[in-house]
Amino acid sequence: MGSLRAKRLRPLAGLAPATLLVHEIYASVQGESTHVGQPCVFVRTTACNLRCRYCDTPHAFVEGTPWRLEDIEAEVARFGLPLVEVTGGEPLLQPLALVLMRRLCDLGYEVLLETGGSLDIGEVDPRVVRIVDFKAPSSGELAANRYANIALLRPCDEVKLVVGDRADYEWARTLIAEHRLSERCSVLVGPVFGAVAPRELVEWILEDKLPVRFQLQLHKHIWDPATRGV
Repeated sequence: MGSLRAKRLRPLAGLAPATLLVHEIYASVQGESTHVGQPCVFVRTTACNLRCRYCDTPHAFVEGTPWRLEDIEAEVARFGLPLVEVTGGEPLLQPLALVLMRRLCDLGYEVLLETGGSLDIGEVDPRVVRIVDFKAPSSGELAANRYANIALLRPCDEVKLVVGDRADYEWARTLIAEHRLSERCSVLVGPVFGAVAPRELVEWILEDKLPVRFQLQLHKHIWDPATRGV
């Protein structure tokens, strides 16, 4: 397992001090979360310690360019939008991402973090909204979930649960009930694109009166699902 993790983190090896390995920076509308539909600047970091079967950004596993924080801030400012999301890949693999989020908050941005849920979220600046994507069984990464993060969730944070089949849904339903997740924060449940029909998932949610917010990946309905940088 250690050698596998090392292989996945190889793109970060030899990274120059005070630089963050970034896959892309772009402006789009938020495709998910309670901020869905809002214009947003995305800072997508490179490298991920997970390999979810349904991952739609595998190019971010290895492709990236070292950026200094001040250059990232200048690029974000160029878009002129107040909302910024740091995503990946897995941003928390790079300690400098914590510094970037703090500095963006200091500059007055509303900052979101999307993280895979396998790493400690406790060091993230408290002004940042943490969107924690716990992995369901069909992802192939169920064992990577760091459930200790649940105790750290605040009302402003969000939990994202991606459902690829009925078994995933039942796992999500159990997780929500056992940890009373909907009393802690917003819980977002959505289908793996192309794997579960949205209507079917909505019917499951309604049948169980599940206290969640259903979501789609809005950007995949606006652009071709394979389009990058949106």
